[in-house]
Amino acid sequence: MIKNNIIYSDFCDWTFGIKKAEGSFLWNTEGKKLIDFTSGWNVTNLGWNNPEVNVAIIKQARKNVYAAMWMDDPIQEEYAEELVKSLPKGLSFVCRATGGTDANEKAMLMARALTKRQKIIGCLDTYHGHSFGTISIGYRPEWARDVAPLVPEFIKINFPKSTNDSKKDVDVLRLFVIELEKLLKNKDVAAMVTEAGIITGWGSTFVAPKGYLEAVRKITKKYGTLLILDEVGTGFSRCGKLFGMEIEGIVPDMSTFAKGMSNGGAAIGAVVVNNKFNDVSLSASKTHSTFGWTSVACAASLATLKVHKRDRLWEKSKKDGDYIMNNLKKELADHPRLGEIQGLGMEIGIMFVKDKKSMDFDDAYANKVIKECYKKGLHLILGGDGNIQIMPPLTIDRKVLDDGLDKFLSVVNRLR
Repeated sequence: MIKNNIIYSDFCDWTFGIKKAEGSFLWNTEGKKLIDFTSGWNVTNLGWNNPEVNVAIIKQARKNVYAAMWMDDPIQEEYAEELVKSLPKGLSFVCRATGGTDANEKAMLMARALTKRQKIIGCLDTYHGHSFGTISIGYRPEWARDVAPLVPEFIKINFPKSTNDSKKDVDVLRLFVIELEKLLKNKDVAAMVTEAGIITGWGSTFVAPKGYLEAVRKITKKYGTLLILDEVGTGFSRCGKLFGMEIEGIVPDMSTFAKGMSNGGAAIGAVVVNNKFNDVSLSASKTHSTFGWTSVACAASLATLKVHKRDRLWEKSKKDGDYIMNNLKKELADHPRLGEIQGLGMEIGIMFVKDKKSMDFDDAYANKVIKECYKKGLHLILGGDGNIQIMPPLTIDRKVLDDGLDKFLSVVNRLR
């Protein structure tokens, strides 16, 4: 979509101007106040224009805003130390990036350089970025037809979607492991890229069976394949833990971060790697970045991380997420267009279908819900495949959360 000389993302068929943003609220250019249930897609986890983050940005801007790639600023070193200290032991070094796509691309470059293997595995219908590499491990072939060919050595495997039945899920995970092992047994796969048991990017919010990440970690180690954990959407308290890797207690070889990293204060991303990497393999990876980790971005990110840890925001995320999930399942149990509700923490998706017999997703209906909610003062976004994602700022007040849920449920029930 092109509007006012700007090309906008095509996942939404409409846009609106933003005049002001604060906490859990947005105001459009006409002055209409909206409760925000998107967090800019998991970016403003601490609320829009968090005062502590903004103060840190202003303070740093008075000192220095940029350091070239061959320089280091004390604020970069301070943030790197705080980030590594917040992660499991073994994740020791930080590669500077500008965002999630950049971080994931750098991680794949490093995996190839270290292992001397070419193949990378990702899960079909997942999102890890917009580069040729990241498109190649997640996009459906028809989505990338106009920009093909992609990277031929990159492989897509079906994501093991949970059935919400623990007995059936055992078989789902077992069959996935068998399929993954077939791909890894020749020991020619450099890395597998995955999120922490949930799909956040495309908007399906499908959740894997319990034990998914633990199984992936075990089998990748067995065949010398590196595990790249994409924490761009699952990190920074969104899924009920400070980082998604804590849900099953695994330690990847690399983890990528962005989105909620600076709470929207500045563009930034990171790859945190373990000590398998050395100067030779890192140099061969060509991981330099002109704008990776500007001084202002690091100040914003440091303030953001400190707030998460001080307030233990992941605990509120888990509690509020359970509250949202229980309310939605109760209120929409008999809705004729409800396909399913899945998610972790405050990353929850409601998939709408044309009818429950076919279970064909209905983007048109979901978009209608979104537009009607907007009229009532609630901002939502469609993730695709009929799935509306509920991703409020993690700091949202319970009364505001209830108000937003009431607006959403009133529209959905009216449009049955």
